[in-house]
Amino acid sequence: MLKDHAKLMSAFAASGEIIGRKKLQKMIFISKKLAFPFQEKFQFHFYGPYSEELTLRIEELCNMGFINEVKEKKGGYYQYRYSMTEAGEDFLKHYTQEMPQLDECLTFMNGQSSRFLELVSTVLYFDNLPKEEVKEKVFTLKEKQRYTEEEIEEAYQYIENLNKMAKPLQ
Repeated sequence: MLKDHAKLMSAFAASGEIIGRKKLQKMIFISKKLAFPFQEKFQFHFYGPYSEELTLRIEELCNMGFINEVKEKKGGYYQYRYSMTEAGEDFLKHYTQEMPQLDECLTFMNGQSSRFLELVSTVLYFDNLPKEEVKEKVFTLKEKQRYTEEEIEEAYQYIENLNKMAKPLQ
């Protein structure tokens, strides 16, 4: 049961601090699409791929004292910061995770904005469709984000770079 929790803890160990719930969701979804063994199921939601399971697991990890969640007021909304606690580091020592390249991929993702990761995860969610159909989906489903053709091309290039990083897995 706690193996899936340990996999998430490995993500926090690799990332350091993750700022934002949306960013956290997108990083785990993208990692899963890169063939890292995350088990959470995702559905398409208002902000792109979302996992209720992931939300619940993060809540459990916070309740166990393994993850620190800090809620900050930012203008008209709240932002959450996540980091691993000392108890979380001790917990993780009991599990060996075979996830080579995870650190590099997550660090690369954590350096991006949640808006860009929302675009990347949306493109990956529809990766079974031709590129032109994916673009249509982005322009339709993400109309309020006002993504440009250039940003979509950048997302495809970013995915290609991530796949190269994760290549030993595939």
